[in-house]
Amino acid sequence: MTSPVPFGTRLHAALAERGRLCVGIDPHAALLRAWGLSDDVAGLERFALGAVAAVAPYASVVKPQSAFYERFGSRGVAVLERVIAEARAAGALVLLDVKRGDIGSTSQAYADAYLDPSSPLAVDAITASPYLGFGSLDPMVETARAHGAGLFVLALTSNPEGAQVQRARAADGSTVAGEVLARLRALNADAGPLGSFGAVVGVTVGDAGEDLDMGGPLLAPGYGAQGGTLDDVRRVFGAVADRVLPSSSREVLRLGPDPAALRDAVRRTNDALAALG
Repeated sequence: MTSPVPFGTRLHAALAERGRLCVGIDPHAALLRAWGLSDDVAGLERFALGAVAAVAPYASVVKPQSAFYERFGSRGVAVLERVIAEARAAGALVLLDVKRGDIGSTSQAYADAYLDPSSPLAVDAITASPYLGFGSLDPMVETARAHGAGLFVLALTSNPEGAQVQRARAADGSTVAGEVLARLRALNADAGPLGSFGAVVGVTVGDAGEDLDMGGPLLAPGYGAQGGTLDDVRRVFGAVADRVLPSSSREVLRLGPDPAALRDAVRRTNDALAALG
């Protein structure tokens, strides 16, 4: 049986072909209203599928935030399934923002739900939380490896509350974020051209204070409407800026429902991000 192509290899090719921008498909109630839609399942469906149709043929990665679909119950999750299927059919990689983290059989169940191709919610990669101990993610890591999928593990998030945990220091002086990055570095050892296990590091964290060279991709939320700029990407990520996927949702989606405006925003932002190399 042929081994699946690793997520990192597929991502590297997608970034070269389509550019660096990761587009969040986040159906905030305010965005639904801005599009002239009702805050219900019908509005969710029109918004999410309209956004996917406009951006997925041009973006390398789309990132639905699961919570905005889950809030409508099973019918919202059914819309999420269609978002995933249609985005992948359009050639985009799908990174599902779920930030799951648990132990044992529950961690394995999350892995089966999102990383096993037999699941209706199967995606190319998910976000994961390491704060029950990095080893709690082992079932997700092994399932990702088996199916050529990826993980983006929270390391240095841009919310101010995150520093209380992520910058906390152990007796040896290392930080929690530093330990997360070290574990990712080990997972990506000998992987090329890009590892499949990435970190989430916000564009607006200021001085990262850590070695961000861990062999994998760096998901950088906060670009655009949340204040992050190209200069911020260069300042935070330095020598590994070429591995960064700046993520933006509102900066693109606020231009809808006009599909041409959405498409042009993706192209324009990718043109700007090409300066990262």
